[in-house]
Amino acid sequence: MFSIDSLLRDASLELRVLVPGPEGALEEPIAWVHGTELPDPSRYLRPRELVLTNGLWLGRITAAGFVANVKRARGAGIVFGRRPEAPATPPELVAACRDADLPLLEISPEVPFTAISEAVTARYARERQTALIGMVRRGDALATAISRGAGASGVLRVLRRDLELPLAVVDRMGRPLAAAGAELTAEQLQQVAAALARRPPPLETDLGAAGRAALFLVGAVGDVDAALVCLRPAGDLTRAEQDALEQAARFLSLEVAKQQAVQAIEQRFAGELLEMVLSGGSRAAEVPGRLRAFGVNTDDPLAVWALAFADGEATLPGLAEVVGEFFAAEGVPAVVAGGSRDVVAVLSWRRPEGESAPLAERLAAGVAGRFAGRRPVVGLGGVAMDPTGLREPLVRAREVCQTLRRGGSGPAVRSFAELGTYRLLLGAQDADTLRSLADGVLAPIREHDARRGSELEATLRAFLDHDGQWAATAAALHVHVNTLRNRLAKVTELTGRDVTRTADRVDLFLALEAAAML
Repeated sequence: MFSIDSLLRDASLELRVLVPGPEGALEEPIAWVHGTELPDPSRYLRPRELVLTNGLWLGRITAAGFVANVKRARGAGIVFGRRPEAPATPPELVAACRDADLPLLEISPEVPFTAISEAVTARYARERQTALIGMVRRGDALATAISRGAGASGVLRVLRRDLELPLAVVDRMGRPLAAAGAELTAEQLQQVAAALARRPPPLETDLGAAGRAALFLVGAVGDVDAALVCLRPAGDLTRAEQDALEQAARFLSLEVAKQQAVQAIEQRFAGELLEMVLSGGSRAAEVPGRLRAFGVNTDDPLAVWALAFADGEATLPGLAEVVGEFFAAEGVPAVVAGGSRDVVAVLSWRRPEGESAPLAERLAAGVAGRFAGRRPVVGLGGVAMDPTGLREPLVRAREVCQTLRRGGSGPAVRSFAELGTYRLLLGAQDADTLRSLADGVLAPIREHDARRGSELEATLRAFLDHDGQWAATAAALHVHVNTLRNRLAKVTELTGRDVTRTADRVDLFLALEAAAML
């Protein structure tokens, strides 16, 4: 922006300072010049405009009144143009400006006000041209950085050529994607993530010891996925700095969209890998090649783990990425596939079997740190010696994971071998056998529940979960004990199995567990 001082340096304007105003006022940017002879121009004067006047208002208002009106409108100062009727700047105007601490300049009678207007226009045009050239140049550099795969770090390097600002790029999961001149703590990263989770996200957030930070939102596919964080309050940034940061945020949106597309492709291929493992048959022959494409050595033993949250049915966006980052940091080659209920990882496992549980516990702790308030659980399905044997550990890992989810506050990590013997037996069965067992026993109950809106299956599970204790089960279901007896009598009638007999109770229990595994 141009200033009064820049106009003073133009000798052709023949300007002279009569009152300099407060310290630094002559170097402050001015918005424009405003010629007026109105006694009160405040209604038409914008903040930081420089007033040009010949004093024709003298006689209709005092100099002090005119200066007060200019001051009230936050004018940048006054330029008085001498004329034959007023060959010198009125002393009362000089005194009024001095009292109001408002800059006052005097221009030679030989120089018209239009010369100042032309000078300001020329300076403004040059500044705009310089700014536009800078935007174009920076845009070319940003496009080059993105196209060459420099990522978010490359974008920040381009910005730092022009701006000495502390910058970082943080995604909605609180992960630092890049930084330049700024180091955010784990707590500050989570504060940024919390801000991005709000709807709508704020354009500024408090980062504690780092102070207030401006957020320039980075979106892809219509949502806010990250932010370009500047560790300065938005009000402290110049218009040029804001323009540059907004421009960079738009280019970061391209980078985020590209990353999301790559992740989506990887997730789709990883999901297909699990389908190949489960389906067997001809598609199983594709499994080794798919594993190698993810960097997993098929000559190594392969472990399968399943992770989910204990407090809900659905996984959260970004969970698969967090799990993948964990294994990458541990140096464990892995394929990670995210589903609606769990995340499955197939690992190249060269370590002793005893290291599985400690590593899984670190994984659970790391995920818990990234998803506040959620309790992750990890099921260890065992190890296959080659890709053809992956189906069994995959089924086991998911079964353990689902068991841990239903276990409330129990352990966060378990292996299949640590589950009950009945689970080992069920886990060895194929899906058709499990379905036959479940349907053969539970079909009449489910048909009755669907037709009558009853809760026989839920009642049966609660009774077995409470070890056949009538009073405890009734209390858990908030029903009378007689109601519970009537419901279980109906179960006996429909299935031909009496819950008071051990053998029949085992049949009912195994049918429910088989249904849960399916």
